[in-house]
Amino acid sequence: MIDVPYQLELTRPWLLAGLIVLPLLVYYFYRSLVDFSRRQRAVSLLIRSMVVVLLVLALSGLTLLVPTARKFVVFVSDASMSVDEKSQEKAIQFLQQVQQHVGKNEMAFLSFAEEPGRIEAEFSPESLKIDRPDQGTNLAAAIEVAVAAIPPFYVPEVVLLTDGNQTEGDALQAALAGGVPISTVPLPTRADPEVQVSAVNVPAQVRQGEPFNVEVVVDSNHDGQGTIDVFRGPHKLQSSKQTIKKGENRFRFQQAVPSERMAEFSARIHGFQDTLLDNNTASGLVFTAGKPRVLLIDSDPKTTRHLVWALDEQDIKVDVRPPEGTPASLSGLQNYEAVIFSNVPATDLTIRQMEVVRSYVQDLGGGLIMLGGDQSFGLGGYYKTILEEILPVRSDFEKEKEKPSLAMVLIIDKSGSMGGMKIELAKDAAKSAVELLGPRDQVGVVAFDGQSYWVSEVHSASDKNYLIDRISTIEASGGTNIYPAMADAFEALGATAAKLKHIILLTDGHSSPGDFEGITSQMASARMTVSTVAVGNGADQPLLENIARIGNGRYYYCDDPQTVPQIFAKETVTASKSAINEQPFVPQIVRPTEVLNGLDIESAPFLLGFVVTRAKPTSEFILASESGEPLLVWWRYGLGMTVAFTSDAKNRWAAEWLSWPKFNTFWAQIVRHAMRKSEAKGVFVEVKRRGRQATVSLDAVDAAGQFLNKAETTLTIVSPELGTRKLPMTQTAPGRYVAQFETARQGTYHLEMSQQNQGKLTFRQTRGLVVGYPDELRLRPTDKQLLRKISQVTSGTYDPKPEAVFDPGDRTADRAEPLWPYLLMVAAALFLADVALRRIDFSLIFRTADQRG
Repeated sequence: MIDVPYQLELTRPWLLAGLIVLPLLVYYFYRSLVDFSRRQRAVSLLIRSMVVVLLVLALSGLTLLVPTARKFVVFVSDASMSVDEKSQEKAIQFLQQVQQHVGKNEMAFLSFAEEPGRIEAEFSPESLKIDRPDQGTNLAAAIEVAVAAIPPFYVPEVVLLTDGNQTEGDALQAALAGGVPISTVPLPTRADPEVQVSAVNVPAQVRQGEPFNVEVVVDSNHDGQGTIDVFRGPHKLQSSKQTIKKGENRFRFQQAVPSERMAEFSARIHGFQDTLLDNNTASGLVFTAGKPRVLLIDSDPKTTRHLVWALDEQDIKVDVRPPEGTPASLSGLQNYEAVIFSNVPATDLTIRQMEVVRSYVQDLGGGLIMLGGDQSFGLGGYYKTILEEILPVRSDFEKEKEKPSLAMVLIIDKSGSMGGMKIELAKDAAKSAVELLGPRDQVGVVAFDGQSYWVSEVHSASDKNYLIDRISTIEASGGTNIYPAMADAFEALGATAAKLKHIILLTDGHSSPGDFEGITSQMASARMTVSTVAVGNGADQPLLENIARIGNGRYYYCDDPQTVPQIFAKETVTASKSAINEQPFVPQIVRPTEVLNGLDIESAPFLLGFVVTRAKPTSEFILASESGEPLLVWWRYGLGMTVAFTSDAKNRWAAEWLSWPKFNTFWAQIVRHAMRKSEAKGVFVEVKRRGRQATVSLDAVDAAGQFLNKAETTLTIVSPELGTRKLPMTQTAPGRYVAQFETARQGTYHLEMSQQNQGKLTFRQTRGLVVGYPDELRLRPTDKQLLRKISQVTSGTYDPKPEAVFDPGDRTADRAEPLWPYLLMVAAALFLADVALRRIDFSLIFRTADQRG
């Protein structure tokens, strides 16, 4: 084999197509009429051809590759939390020694933790620092950036200074893909006294009341004594003083789940000699199988005893809470198969609580039942809310002609403090109020700052587009003076002939002085009602509360401006006195269903009232009033089901039903129909997490004990911030289905698995995963095995000496030397010679040369 030290290379070889000019030169050589000698013309052709060849080679990027042993080394230093100051000092000392042996070579520096930092040409101890290093260690990303930073024409190398404890990515795969030798320098992990709760191991599922062990795994780098506390949810169950040894320690605590469907057991340690506190807590989730459980939310919990007793008689456990007890996290709802809202206004619920209920129904298959009352559906302000979106009925309705007409004036604060989101939500609220009014109603809008302005004088609500367009023009600016706006509203309503007259006043500030009691008393005397809405702490709450009291209206305080549209919707429907029908009626069956089997509905007692709603087009309309309005409607929403019962289950409208022998059965069958289905016989689910990657494995067999294959299996993931993803679970073995997903955020991940076989739902099951502190904070020794493997597979060196890093080896690189300047110079000289041959007759010279020859 011949060793060729120098090589030629074309960087743009496609430009060699320019050599097509050469045949043209030969053609014109034979066709030329020049009377120079043939030999002179031949020499001219040769030189001209050489000029063309040289120019084409220059354009094609002819390059001379010269062998070089000069190195370009990128030093990649770990700046994550698992590397302490002593390890940083070792890295700094190593790099300072390396600098003394650079010679003619080149070097660069890169620090990394969860993300790589910037490539630095000069080394300084500050360059090893990185912002927010406690999130993780991504060796793979650092290797990829380092390899990409090495310029061509050098012998490449990467030196990796790290403890090797990666929390994400695959460093070995990145090293193989880089194709560059990687030398590894192992750094020691943290040496400070450290104790951590590594895991809380609990069984995935147990029976209610069944004892089981909560295993707490504690790792330490020293011997010591301290206390371990065990919690179920927020409740401390056990506190135990324990002695630990260096390494792994396991402690078992016997516990049980008395009633919850899902319980989170956590362990916390304190009293140990410790450095980091963020890794002193870990959690695990336990799911239980037992009697179905529902959560009943009611504004007056004392009035729920009849429904609670009825369901308890049917082996359905009920927890009763007021609206403020509605869970604001999915973990709080996972204990229940269904949620019942009984006469709860939307204004008593936060946006977060509504979002959690929607996710519970849509993504986790939970059930939602809404019962009627004077604070429910439209009367509760549910128009255009998150919960109305998932319910099978709408809160707006066609107002009956015989209902009394309503004239309403909306007084909206447009002062400077209402700028931004507040004024936009106020405008949305006003538009929603307009949409809820009937064609016989009238509405006007007054905006005020230091003065009063009619946005729209009292106008027929049938012209909704005009009113909505006018409301959109409101802009925030100026001071706050409520009285002139109230005076304008009083005068305008006094001129109308409507039977019902109502004012809604919204402000977020203190007003200039005015006779508010006097004008409100005049409104009350004229049979006008006044409701007030205080937005935020800056509003004059005592004044607004007093105006609402004198005006026989309602006072609302909202610290969250997003609830303003719900308040306006509630006020509009309440003021119109159209949403309640309190005429006794017997329920009528619209659509027969198995859910009502065994119940003679038509012989049931009278119901004494209901809330007027409209069934949505795709819902199942089951029961109606005698006049045809919805009484019982349901539909499937996502994985779950929602039910609307527009009457109540109390001694107001259902007073006659309470003595009906089928009262218990009716409500038990409705609740069981709506609740989450969790039949999972023959199914085993396992959830594991390694680094950021979580793996869900599901093993399924049919009733005959045979593996269930080729079933459509889906995993729904609800992240801690309520984001939702659906993943298909892939079959990897007989009866086994697997899916993987990233757990980028801390918190509880709720998992819903469903499986269909031949178009039939065979099972649905819920699991969860708690992601605690970052893996970066875990106690782990230096991963020397990984570092040795990286250096071995890339032909690098494990733990090299600083003075040996830049030693020349057998490897060389080709340094490119562009030849186009030289080619152009030769072409220019030959071009001058060609010009001379085409201008001067050298025939005498050529003739003399021939004679001599």
